[in-house]
Amino acid sequence: MPALPFELRNPEIIVKKKAKTDAKFGHEPDKRPIDQILTYGIVNLNKPAGPSSHQVSAYLQSILKLEKAGHSGTLDPMVTGVLPTALGRATRIVQALLTAGKEYVALMHIHDDVPQGKIYSVIKEFTGKIKQLPPVRSAVKRQLREREIYYIDVIEVDGRDVLFKMGCQAGTYVRKWCHDVGEKLGVGAHMAELVRTKAGPFQFNTMVTLQDIEDALHYYHADKNEKLLRHCIQPVENGIRHLSKIWVTDSAVESLCHGALLHVPGIVKFESDLEADETVALLSLKGELIALGVSRIGAEELRLKEKGVAAKVIAVFMQPGTYPRMQRET
Repeated sequence: MPALPFELRNPEIIVKKKAKTDAKFGHEPDKRPIDQILTYGIVNLNKPAGPSSHQVSAYLQSILKLEKAGHSGTLDPMVTGVLPTALGRATRIVQALLTAGKEYVALMHIHDDVPQGKIYSVIKEFTGKIKQLPPVRSAVKRQLREREIYYIDVIEVDGRDVLFKMGCQAGTYVRKWCHDVGEKLGVGAHMAELVRTKAGPFQFNTMVTLQDIEDALHYYHADKNEKLLRHCIQPVENGIRHLSKIWVTDSAVESLCHGALLHVPGIVKFESDLEADETVALLSLKGELIALGVSRIGAEELRLKEKGVAAKVIAVFMQPGTYPRMQRET
């Protein structure tokens, strides 16, 4: 099956040194208390047609009575599908999701009859790296830019209608892609329908609706049944599956919570495809997201080094005091 680039990752986990984590501090992501989940998680919303992405995020915020919630990757009002929405302290995770690849299922309507062979041929031309001018009404500066179409899977061609699945780089405009294909065909085309089926690590099969959230909250308040809420609200760590990861000692956690640099002695293990100058997830040994950082060195150099700076913190997620301050290892 076609896959987004990060889905093809299968890095080895390289152990730098042996270390254990103290069960008295923190929580494994799937075992957080429900009060923490309600203010620190991600809902993979199935956005309905009609309201804007901002309105849907606001509805969720109102249902859960939160001070803030934020969505990743705006969808046009009539577009449906995957809309990851982060809650409370987790909202900054959406910045890491914005650059992740996306997948869509779209229906393109061609404005005149065209032989199927020509349709397939032109679509192939619009796969891989393409040049795209954002539409007039868009959130970015209107200038020609390169975007990558990772794959196109034509599901069905029925007369002038083409149903297809597209995996693409963040910032690709599917509506404009359909228009450009129509221009190349010489007859014109437009996007008739669009559903987003993946936004980074969040997929179609884990979506929930606003009604699901309301129902889950009702059962929780009625009889303290947490099962539905835990199904609807995913750990914030599910939002960093596409990033390279570094795990640190318990004694390094508190300093990172205060924005300190991560030094090599604080590292227990890391992924083998880690590269320098990329966004990385800094995790506790329980798998908790401590912070996002920018790596200073790659995996090969990190294998050999015993000291020096490995990463700079750019966004802290874990609350200070979750782990005690210990001997400095960061």
